[in-house]
Amino acid sequence: MKKSFLLITCILLAFSVTIISWKAENIKNIHRRTPIKTAKLSAKELFTQYLDEIYNTAQLHAAGLDFDVFEKAATGYFNLKSQNQVPQTSSVITIVDLGKSSTTKRMWIVDLIDKELVLNTWVAHGNGSGDEMAQYFSNQSESHASSLGFYITDGIYHGKHGRSLKLNGVDEGFNDNARARGIVVHGAKYVSQKTIDRMGRLGRSEGCPAVSTKIVEKVIATIKNRSVLFINGNDYSYTSKYLDEEAAASYVYPNGSGGSYINASL
Repeated sequence: MKKSFLLITCILLAFSVTIISWKAENIKNIHRRTPIKTAKLSAKELFTQYLDEIYNTAQLHAAGLDFDVFEKAATGYFNLKSQNQVPQTSSVITIVDLGKSSTTKRMWIVDLIDKELVLNTWVAHGNGSGDEMAQYFSNQSESHASSLGFYITDGIYHGKHGRSLKLNGVDEGFNDNARARGIVVHGAKYVSQKTIDRMGRLGRSEGCPAVSTKIVEKVIATIKNRSVLFINGNDYSYTSKYLDEEAAASYVYPNGSGGSYINASL
């Protein structure tokens, strides 16, 4: 009786091991035959992720810069770079958001390669654009209003405001009259906390993105030599060929979902 019981037990054990081994082998075969599917992102989706990484790493939200404004500025930067309108070595972009009150620090200088915020400061708008808030924008001479769009910084000169930086507007119909209007980056004493405390707003320029005299040298030294400056504002009529996200994405990710940058430094 004991021998029969032991024999049956051994047979059942052997059968169980065989079944387990068969299942394990089949599971391995299933894994071999069925590759794991991974999500394939488009160049545009990868580009958005890339900008999001810069935005978060540089802590731009904490500095008050809205992502949609940053996204527009960076899109234009890469499109201008792809057309060799700015040097391939250029990594800095200046963003001005005139959709915000002049009492806030609404100018940001961002290094896109190092993914860091270089400077966040006050900037004035033109007296033809409004008081505390810039509500009107113009490309016309003698309007004393700010002009929206993309600019490329040019030469340094010494004028009535001291050392100043020339700007070339590249958005036709919106800011391409900047040189003729004398629109430049310069320092101004009315760009200060004292002015805000006294007037309830920042002082205003004649259309120039004026900054504090205390930091104008640093600003000019940082953004000179053909870097991109973008001025945003609450004007839905503004359009630009440089806001083509597909083109910018294709420049940064030429191989699409392959994830290769056209420039190893990016």
